[in-house]
Amino acid sequence: MERPSSSESADRVFLLTACDCSPILAALHPSPERMSTRTLPLLFINLGGEMLYILDQRLRAQNIPADKAKKVMNDIITTMFNKKFLEELFKPQELYSKKALRTVFDRLAHASIMRLNQASMDKLYDLMTMAFKYQVLLCPRPKDILLVSFNHMDAIRDFVKDTPSILSQVDETNKQLVEIYTPLSGGEFQLIRQTLLIFFQDMHIRVSIFLKDKVQNSNGRFVLPTSGPVPYGTHTPGLIRMFSCSGEEVRRMQFRDGGNYCGALREGSFEMYGDRVIKLGTNMYSVSRPVETHMSGTSKNSSQHTKVNTTPNPLAKEELNLLARLMGGLEVQKSANTDSGFRVNLFATDEEEEEALISRPDELSYDVINIQATKDKQTNAELAKIMGEFGEMGEPASSSSSKGDDLLAMMDGL
Repeated sequence: MERPSSSESADRVFLLTACDCSPILAALHPSPERMSTRTLPLLFINLGGEMLYILDQRLRAQNIPADKAKKVMNDIITTMFNKKFLEELFKPQELYSKKALRTVFDRLAHASIMRLNQASMDKLYDLMTMAFKYQVLLCPRPKDILLVSFNHMDAIRDFVKDTPSILSQVDETNKQLVEIYTPLSGGEFQLIRQTLLIFFQDMHIRVSIFLKDKVQNSNGRFVLPTSGPVPYGTHTPGLIRMFSCSGEEVRRMQFRDGGNYCGALREGSFEMYGDRVIKLGTNMYSVSRPVETHMSGTSKNSSQHTKVNTTPNPLAKEELNLLARLMGGLEVQKSANTDSGFRVNLFATDEEEEEALISRPDELSYDVINIQATKDKQTNAELAKIMGEFGEMGEPASSSSSKGDDLLAMMDGL
């Protein structure tokens, strides 16, 4: 038999190598059908944790009476960790669009006697998303996203430590996180991380804390460090080792790594309680610092803004159906007495809030989703059934307290 030429052999080696590497390339650049279906609970819990940090800081900054502030936090956490709601959330599913997820957090933020104007809600959501995006980018290894989630859960547990009934809800969710996510492989966590980065890739809102700490550039992009501890289980860069076919080390080469790395810290605890080691996901507002957000451009026509895709999405109906099921778990009935409600402003003054609303680019607004929850008979019947299933969620508020805006009506207006 004729031996193949050297060029043919090289071609065959190349083809074999490309074939063998395809799973790696697919994991690094996943197609939509390859994205993780286990990402949504982590995204929701981490964004929810950041929301609670911000609201806690604003309630204290505005000198809201302690009993009212405590009620706001308890009501939101009760709704956030409702059992039926989390059953829907933990089902394997693709991520919702940014607008759909924003709708869920709109409802969640108004699950108490507190009200937020649109500009303040916009700012709240911007702070939430940029903080978690920064944490995902800085995770030493993909699996550490779970440690970030546990840091948020630990802080949420601390918010309700004096309310056993709510604390049990939080602990139950923590158990689910441990049971579902700790057995996942490193490759599955890489897929989760990649799915999160795809979700965040067009968000470049500047945040004053990040700008002052010089971890964010003026264009809203984060600065990743080239120093510090390396991921757990890895060695500091700077050494190349070459081995023979028998596995014997035959040569070493040093190279300049361009950074200032040190050995890995010990691994954080993935149990219900323990030292998480990494600080990502802890409350950065615990020290009093002003927090502002700024758009990444100077005008509404700035090319840096993400344009809304107006092309009809063939999956939109399915997404809205799933969203409606989640929203059913977040329904909160409006109480008769509206006098006890109060408004929280995430800006220094009402004038700044109004100016922010006027100057915010249209393409960054989140008022496009239209769910005819009360007008469409078929949808109304379906939602009524869903709401009935969620009826035992337990109202966190007494009948004398106000829930702010009528949330079902708000759903119609989205």
